[in-house]
Amino acid sequence: MLAVKKEGILLQKTQLGFECEGVLNPAVISYNNSIHIFYRAVAKGNYSSIGYCKLSGPLQIEQRFDTPVLFPQFDYEVHGVEDPRIVKIDDLFYLTYTAYDGSNALGALAVSTDLINWEKKGIITPQITYDAFRHLAESKGKINKKYLRFNEDFRLRAQQDNKMLMWDKNVIFFPRRINGMLHFLHRIRPDIQLTAVNELTDLTPEFWQNYFLHLDDNIILAPKHKHEVSYIGGGCPPIETAEGWLLIYHGVHDTVKGYVYCACAALLDLNNPFIEIARLPYALFKPELEWELKGEVNNVCFPTGAIVENDTLYIYYGAADEHIACASLSISALLTELLLNRKKDETTNEGPHSHPLPNLV
Repeated sequence: MLAVKKEGILLQKTQLGFECEGVLNPAVISYNNSIHIFYRAVAKGNYSSIGYCKLSGPLQIEQRFDTPVLFPQFDYEVHGVEDPRIVKIDDLFYLTYTAYDGSNALGALAVSTDLINWEKKGIITPQITYDAFRHLAESKGKINKKYLRFNEDFRLRAQQDNKMLMWDKNVIFFPRRINGMLHFLHRIRPDIQLTAVNELTDLTPEFWQNYFLHLDDNIILAPKHKHEVSYIGGGCPPIETAEGWLLIYHGVHDTVKGYVYCACAALLDLNNPFIEIARLPYALFKPELEWELKGEVNNVCFPTGAIVENDTLYIYYGAADEHIACASLSISALLTELLLNRKKDETTNEGPHSHPLPNLV
C-alpha cells in the first residue's frame, strides 16, 4: 500500500457571510511562485460562491480574501457557483465550475489572463433532458442501467418542470491541447466521460447529439472496484507525467450509513487519453479522521486540486463538505504502483480516437 500523509485541515469556514456554512472543493494552481486556491464557499441556504486564498508553500497561507472573487450573476447559476477546477492552457486560465440554478447543475467556464479579472463563458455541457439523452444513447443498444437509476429523478421532475435537465458536472480540462484539440472530462453518473474539440465553439447541440449517439466511445472510466462501485467522477486536473496522464478522481460506494467518497487514481495515455493504462484497485485515501467522517455531508474526501513539488504530490480536497484539507505522497511511488496494476489490453477502452496517433510528447 502507498504511504499517504494526511497533512490536516488547511482552511475552515469563517463568520463571513459568504463562507459561514462551509469551505470545500478547491481549485489549485501554481503560478508566479505562489499557489493560488479558488475554493467553494457556502453561505446560509446553500448558496455558493468562489473564495480565494494564496499560499507561499503547499501548506503555508499567505493571503485570504474576505469577499468572493466569483459569485452568481446569471440565471443559470443563481443558486450557486460550485466546485471549481483550474488549469492554464497557453496564456489563458480555464476555471470550470458547476453552475446551479436551484434545479439544474451543469458545467460552466470562466477564463482569465491574470487570475484576477474573469470572463464567464457560460454553460459548456449539454443542455438536454434525460429522456432525450437516453433516446440518443440507446440508439445502438441498451446503456448501463445505472444511468436510468441515477437520472430517474430528473426524468420524473421534468414531467412537472419543462426546464429540468440532466445534470452534467465535474468539468475538468487537460492542461494543454492534445494533438491540437482541447480535452475535458465531465460526469454524467455513473461514469466519467471525455470530450475533445478543436474549439469551444464546436460544442453545439448537433455536436452533443452525435456525442451521445456514440456514448460508449466517450466513457473513459466506469466504476470497477468496490470502493467506487456506486459511481465515480473527476477530481483534480490531469497531471502530465512520462508514464501518462495521472488522474486523481473520486469514487463512491454505498453503505448502511450512506455514501462514502474516496480519492482514487488512474493513468491515461498521453497521446490518446481515451485509453486507460492503469488504475489503483483500492482507494488512494478515504475518510478516516473525525473531520472527514462528520460534517455537512459525512464520509467525504473529495479531491479537486493538486500540485507537484519535487517528488511530492499534494492533493487538496474537501473534507465532509465543510473543510479544505491536504494529503501528500510520493508521485513516483504512485506511478510505480499504478504501473503494477495495468489494464489488460483486451479490455482497454480505445475511444473514438483509437487509431494510431503521432507521439507528440
